[in-house]
Amino acid sequence: AAPRPAHGCGSGALLGRFGVLLQALLALCAFSTLMLKRFKEPKAERRPWRIWFYDTSKQAIGALFIHFANVFLSDLTEEDPCSLYLINFILDATLGMLLIWLGVKVVSWVVQHKKYTYLVFGEYGDPPQAAAWIGQCILYLLIMVFEKTVISLVLLIPGWTKLQQMLLGYIPSPQLELVLVMFVVPFIVNAIMFWVVDSLIMRKYKQKDTLDINGSTETPRARRTEESQVLLSPDMDFDQSESDQDVSGPRGTNQKMKQPSYQVVI
Repeated sequence: AAPRPAHGCGSGALLGRFGVLLQALLALCAFSTLMLKRFKEPKAERRPWRIWFYDTSKQAIGALFIHFANVFLSDLTEEDPCSLYLINFILDATLGMLLIWLGVKVVSWVVQHKKYTYLVFGEYGDPPQAAAWIGQCILYLLIMVFEKTVISLVLLIPGWTKLQQMLLGYIPSPQLELVLVMFVVPFIVNAIMFWVVDSLIMRKYKQKDTLDINGSTETPRARRTEESQVLLSPDMDFDQSESDQDVSGPRGTNQKMKQPSYQVVI
Protein backbone atom coordinates (compact mmCIF):
# COMPACT_ATOMS: atom_id res chain seq x y z
CA ALA A 1 0.00 0.00 0.00
CA ALA A 2 1.17 3.48 -0.82
CA PRO A 3 2.14 5.54 2.24
CA ARG A 4 -0.27 8.21 3.35
CA PRO A 5 0.77 11.85 3.06
CA ALA A 6 2.52 13.39 6.02
CA HIS A 7 -0.28 15.90 6.61
CA GLY A 8 -3.87 15.09 7.37
CA CYS A 9 -5.53 12.60 9.70
CA GLY A 10 -4.57 8.95 9.58
CA SER A 11 -6.51 5.78 8.93
CA GLY A 12 -9.35 5.22 11.38
CA ALA A 13 -9.20 8.77 12.72
CA LEU A 14 -12.85 9.41 11.80
CA LEU A 15 -13.96 6.48 13.95
CA GLY A 16 -11.44 7.03 16.74
CA ARG A 17 -12.38 8.16 20.23
CA PHE A 18 -11.87 11.83 19.46
CA GLY A 19 -13.66 11.51 16.12
CA VAL A 20 -16.69 9.80 17.66
CA LEU A 21 -16.86 12.48 20.36
CA LEU A 22 -16.91 15.19 17.70
CA GLN A 23 -19.62 13.35 15.77
CA ALA A 24 -21.83 13.07 18.86
CA LEU A 25 -21.36 16.77 19.60
CA LEU A 26 -22.14 17.56 15.96
CA ALA A 27 -25.39 15.56 16.07
CA LEU A 28 -26.48 17.29 19.29
CA CYS A 29 -25.78 20.80 18.00
CA ALA A 30 -27.11 20.22 14.48
CA PHE A 31 -30.46 18.77 15.54
CA SER A 32 -30.88 21.52 18.12
CA THR A 33 -31.45 23.84 15.15
CA LEU A 34 -34.63 21.88 14.37
CA MET A 35 -35.78 22.47 17.93
CA LEU A 36 -35.04 26.17 17.52
CA LYS A 37 -36.94 26.22 14.24
CA ARG A 38 -40.05 24.80 15.90
CA PHE A 39 -40.09 27.56 18.52
CA LYS A 40 -39.57 30.15 15.78
CA GLU A 41 -42.77 29.04 14.06
CA PRO A 42 -45.91 31.14 14.69
CA LYS A 43 -48.03 29.70 17.48
CA ALA A 44 -50.99 29.28 15.12
CA GLU A 45 -48.87 27.12 12.78
CA ARG A 46 -46.60 25.43 15.32
CA ARG A 47 -46.61 21.66 14.93
CA PRO A 48 -47.53 19.38 17.82
CA TRP A 49 -44.61 17.48 19.29
CA ARG A 50 -45.68 14.22 17.67
CA ILE A 51 -45.91 15.77 14.21
CA TRP A 52 -42.61 17.57 14.77
CA PHE A 53 -40.96 14.27 15.71
CA TYR A 54 -42.37 12.55 12.63
CA ASP A 55 -41.05 15.35 10.39
CA THR A 56 -37.60 15.71 11.90
CA SER A 57 -36.93 12.00 12.43
CA LYS A 58 -36.96 11.50 8.66
CA GLN A 59 -34.11 13.99 8.39
CA ALA A 60 -32.30 12.30 11.26
CA ILE A 61 -32.43 8.92 9.53
CA GLY A 62 -31.32 10.41 6.22
CA ALA A 63 -28.51 12.43 7.80
CA LEU A 64 -27.19 9.41 9.69
CA PHE A 65 -27.17 7.37 6.50
CA ILE A 66 -25.28 10.06 4.59
CA HIS A 67 -22.83 10.59 7.44
CA PHE A 68 -21.85 6.94 7.87
CA ALA A 69 -21.71 6.47 4.09
CA ASN A 70 -19.24 9.36 3.89
CA VAL A 71 -17.18 7.92 6.74
CA PHE A 72 -17.08 4.52 5.03
CA LEU A 73 -16.18 5.95 1.61
CA SER A 74 -13.52 8.28 3.05
CA ASP A 75 -11.56 5.41 4.60
CA LEU A 76 -11.54 3.17 1.54
CA THR A 77 -8.51 4.75 -0.13
CA GLU A 78 -4.97 5.53 1.01
CA GLU A 79 -5.56 9.25 0.73
CA ASP A 80 -6.31 11.65 3.58
CA PRO A 81 -9.75 10.54 4.93
CA CYS A 82 -10.48 13.96 6.43
CA SER A 83 -10.15 15.85 3.17
CA LEU A 84 -12.03 13.11 1.30
CA TYR A 85 -14.85 13.33 3.86
CA LEU A 86 -14.92 17.10 3.41
CA ILE A 87 -15.24 16.73 -0.36
CA ASN A 88 -18.12 14.28 0.11
CA PHE A 89 -19.77 16.65 2.52
CA ILE A 90 -19.42 19.68 0.25
CA LEU A 91 -20.92 17.75 -2.66
CA ASP A 92 -23.79 16.59 -0.44
CA ALA A 93 -24.48 20.18 0.60
CA THR A 94 -24.47 21.54 -2.97
CA LEU A 95 -25.30 19.02 -5.68
CA GLY A 96 -26.81 16.65 -3.13
CA MET A 97 -29.19 19.33 -1.86
CA LEU A 98 -30.46 19.84 -5.39
CA LEU A 99 -30.95 16.09 -5.80
CA ILE A 100 -32.86 15.88 -2.50
CA TRP A 101 -35.15 18.72 -3.56
CA LEU A 102 -35.74 17.05 -6.94
CA GLY A 103 -36.37 13.68 -5.28
CA VAL A 104 -38.91 15.12 -2.83
CA LYS A 105 -40.74 16.88 -5.66
CA VAL A 106 -40.87 13.76 -7.84
CA VAL A 107 -41.96 11.47 -5.01
CA SER A 108 -44.61 13.97 -3.87
CA TRP A 109 -46.00 14.19 -7.41
CA VAL A 110 -46.13 10.40 -7.77
CA VAL A 111 -47.88 9.75 -4.46
CA GLN A 112 -50.40 12.53 -5.13
CA HIS A 113 -51.05 11.20 -8.62
CA LYS A 114 -51.57 7.71 -7.23
CA LYS A 115 -53.62 9.17 -4.34
CA TYR A 116 -51.46 7.56 -1.65
CA THR A 117 -52.53 10.09 0.98
CA TYR A 118 -50.43 8.76 3.84
CA LEU A 119 -47.25 8.84 1.76
CA VAL A 120 -47.43 12.58 1.15
CA PHE A 121 -44.61 14.18 3.16
CA GLY A 122 -46.01 15.80 6.29
CA GLU A 123 -49.42 14.11 6.13
CA TYR A 124 -49.94 11.47 8.80
CA GLY A 125 -53.72 11.30 9.12
CA ASP A 126 -56.02 12.37 11.91
CA PRO A 127 -55.07 11.08 14.40
CA PRO A 128 -51.44 10.68 13.19
CA GLN A 129 -50.62 7.13 12.14
CA ALA A 130 -47.23 5.53 12.75
CA ALA A 131 -47.65 3.51 9.53
CA ALA A 132 -47.70 6.74 7.51
CA TRP A 133 -44.52 7.91 9.24
CA ILE A 134 -42.76 4.59 8.51
CA GLY A 135 -43.75 4.74 4.84
CA GLN A 136 -42.49 8.31 4.50
CA CYS A 137 -39.23 7.38 6.24
CA ILE A 138 -38.67 4.62 3.68
CA LEU A 139 -39.35 7.00 0.80
CA TYR A 140 -37.00 9.64 2.22
CA LEU A 141 -34.29 7.05 2.80
CA LEU A 142 -34.61 5.93 -0.82
CA ILE A 143 -34.09 9.55 -1.87
CA MET A 144 -30.93 9.63 0.27
CA VAL A 145 -29.67 6.42 -1.35
CA PHE A 146 -30.25 7.94 -4.79
CA GLU A 147 -28.45 11.14 -3.79
CA LYS A 148 -25.43 9.32 -2.33
CA THR A 149 -25.16 7.05 -5.38
CA VAL A 150 -25.02 10.04 -7.72
CA ILE A 151 -22.42 11.80 -5.52
CA SER A 152 -20.29 8.64 -5.44
CA LEU A 153 -20.35 8.48 -9.24
CA VAL A 154 -19.34 12.15 -9.42
CA LEU A 155 -16.33 11.41 -7.18
CA LEU A 156 -15.11 8.91 -9.78
CA ILE A 157 -14.38 11.79 -12.15
CA PRO A 158 -10.59 12.43 -12.27
CA GLY A 159 -9.24 15.63 -10.76
CA TRP A 160 -10.55 15.44 -7.21
CA THR A 161 -7.12 14.51 -5.84
CA LYS A 162 -5.68 17.97 -6.49
CA LEU A 163 -8.65 19.63 -4.81
CA GLN A 164 -8.30 17.22 -1.92
CA GLN A 165 -4.68 18.25 -1.41
CA MET A 166 -5.54 21.95 -1.59
CA LEU A 167 -8.41 21.88 0.93
CA LEU A 168 -6.59 20.90 4.12
CA GLY A 169 -2.97 20.51 3.07
CA TYR A 170 -1.92 23.69 4.87
CA ILE A 171 -3.16 22.48 8.30
CA PRO A 172 -0.26 20.85 10.18
CA SER A 173 -2.25 19.43 13.11
CA PRO A 174 -4.34 16.28 12.44
CA GLN A 175 -6.62 17.02 15.40
CA LEU A 176 -7.32 20.56 14.18
CA GLU A 177 -8.10 19.15 10.75
CA LEU A 178 -10.46 16.63 12.34
CA VAL A 179 -12.25 19.38 14.29
CA LEU A 180 -12.76 21.45 11.15
CA VAL A 181 -13.92 18.49 9.07
CA MET A 182 -16.10 16.70 11.61
CA PHE A 183 -17.58 19.59 13.57
CA VAL A 184 -17.12 23.20 12.43
CA VAL A 185 -17.95 22.93 8.73
CA PRO A 186 -20.65 20.21 9.09
CA PHE A 187 -22.41 22.11 11.89
CA ILE A 188 -22.75 25.30 9.82
CA VAL A 189 -23.84 23.51 6.65
CA ASN A 190 -26.10 20.98 8.40
CA ALA A 191 -27.92 23.72 10.29
CA ILE A 192 -28.80 25.39 6.98
CA MET A 193 -29.71 22.09 5.29
CA PHE A 194 -31.90 20.90 8.16
CA TRP A 195 -33.77 24.20 8.22
CA VAL A 196 -34.39 24.16 4.44
CA VAL A 197 -35.32 20.47 4.18
CA ASP A 198 -37.64 20.68 7.20
CA SER A 199 -39.50 23.55 5.55
CA LEU A 200 -39.71 21.50 2.36
CA ILE A 201 -41.13 18.32 3.86
CA MET A 202 -43.53 20.10 6.26
CA ARG A 203 -45.04 22.34 3.59
CA LYS A 204 -47.93 20.00 2.92
CA TYR A 205 -48.79 19.97 6.59
CA LYS A 206 -49.05 23.76 6.61
CA GLN A 207 -51.22 23.76 3.50
CA LYS A 208 -53.55 21.30 5.15
CA ASP A 209 -54.40 23.93 7.77
CA THR A 210 -55.54 26.45 5.14
CA LEU A 211 -58.76 26.60 3.19
CA ASP A 212 -59.05 28.04 -0.29
CA ILE A 213 -62.41 29.79 -0.76
CA ASN A 214 -63.03 31.71 -3.99
CA GLY A 215 -59.32 31.93 -4.68
CA SER A 216 -58.45 33.34 -1.22
CA THR A 217 -56.54 31.48 1.45
CA GLU A 218 -57.79 31.59 5.03
CA THR A 219 -55.83 30.67 8.11
CA PRO A 220 -57.37 28.37 10.77
CA ARG A 221 -58.00 31.40 13.04
CA ALA A 222 -59.85 33.24 10.25
CA ARG A 223 -61.85 30.12 9.45
CA ARG A 224 -62.88 29.72 13.10
CA THR A 225 -63.95 33.38 13.18
CA GLU A 226 -66.00 32.88 10.04
CA GLU A 227 -67.63 29.77 11.49
CA SER A 228 -68.48 31.59 14.74
CA GLN A 229 -70.13 34.37 12.75
CA VAL A 230 -72.16 31.85 10.80
CA LEU A 231 -73.25 30.13 14.01
CA LEU A 232 -74.32 33.43 15.51
CA SER A 233 -76.22 34.64 12.44
CA PRO A 234 -79.44 32.55 12.97
CA ASP A 235 -79.83 33.95 16.49
CA MET A 236 -79.36 37.45 15.20
CA ASP A 237 -82.00 36.89 12.51
CA PHE A 238 -84.38 35.43 15.09
CA ASP A 239 -83.94 38.39 17.39
CA GLN A 240 -84.51 40.76 14.49
CA SER A 241 -87.68 38.99 13.33
CA GLU A 242 -89.01 38.86 16.90
CA SER A 243 -88.44 42.56 17.36
CA ASP A 244 -90.28 43.26 14.10
CA GLN A 245 -93.26 41.25 15.29
CA ASP A 246 -93.31 43.04 18.65
CA VAL A 247 -93.80 46.46 17.05
CA SER A 248 -97.51 47.03 16.31
CA GLY A 249 -100.20 49.67 16.59
CA PRO A 250 -100.50 53.11 15.03
CA ARG A 251 -98.20 54.73 17.61
CA GLY A 252 -95.58 51.95 17.56
CA THR A 253 -96.35 50.62 21.04
CA ASN A 254 -94.72 47.31 21.85
CA GLN A 255 -97.15 44.46 22.14
CA LYS A 256 -96.00 40.87 22.22
CA MET A 257 -97.96 38.64 19.90
CA LYS A 258 -98.61 35.30 21.51
CA GLN A 259 -100.08 32.49 19.54
CA PRO A 260 -101.78 29.72 21.60
CA SER A 261 -100.41 26.30 21.05
CA TYR A 262 -103.89 24.79 21.51
CA GLN A 263 -107.56 25.81 21.68
CA VAL A 264 -110.23 24.74 24.17
CA VAL A 265 -113.60 24.12 22.54
CA ILE A 266 -116.65 24.25 24.85
